[in-house]
Amino acid sequence: QDAIDRKEKRSETFKTAVPGLEMEMPALKTEELGRRAPQWVRDNLVTMCMRCKEPFNAITRRRHHCRACGYVVCARCSDYKAELQYDGSRLSRVCQECYLFLTGHRGLEDREGKHKGILEKGAAEVSGKSLLCSSLQLLDKNGKGGMRGWFVIPQDDPLVLYIYAAPQDVRAHTSIPLLGYQVKDLSQADSRHLFQLEQSRQVYTFVADTKELKRRWMRAMARSAAGITHPEEGEDADS
Repeated sequence: QDAIDRKEKRSETFKTAVPGLEMEMPALKTEELGRRAPQWVRDNLVTMCMRCKEPFNAITRRRHHCRACGYVVCARCSDYKAELQYDGSRLSRVCQECYLFLTGHRGLEDREGKHKGILEKGAAEVSGKSLLCSSLQLLDKNGKGGMRGWFVIPQDDPLVLYIYAAPQDVRAHTSIPLLGYQVKDLSQADSRHLFQLEQSRQVYTFVADTKELKRRWMRAMARSAAGITHPEEGEDADS
């Protein structure tokens, strides 16, 4: 029961951080594929195909939904048809993984069982077991622009900051080893909620949405930079 309560609390915390985001998508178990309608992953929560991990673009790689699992996939990865019981056993567009499973192949289970490096783990999976996760902006060197993404310090790799382009992407865009960095508050330099990571000549400048979120990220990064790997007492790991 304690494990169930902790899992539900982590899920609710993540949903609160990203309004409308369902933590476990799709919610279907393997044996339910094709028998129950899936909950579709929203288009704006991914920037790459959730199967082959190639980035989407407006011309050559458009978004499609697998009717079995609900993943957002590219045309190449969804160029399959399978009968779905929940839809009157009509042939519907599905991804390759679901096609292999629904047509009797064992390839899906074999691949699912392989070990994944953390850069290959989905953002939602990593965020559900994190010391801290939220949206941040990473400024470019001139401080005038930069990328907004989903930033995560995982519990199982607490000395590294992982950066995803979107909160449901299946591969991290990049990572920053935090050990040895200095965390600096830039509150006097800008009205925005700015802070930096600095080590030698390497500098990263971040913008948080709120003062409180900035405080939490500065605290979490400082602990990781100092080699502290456990969550603070009295504070939820991923809240």
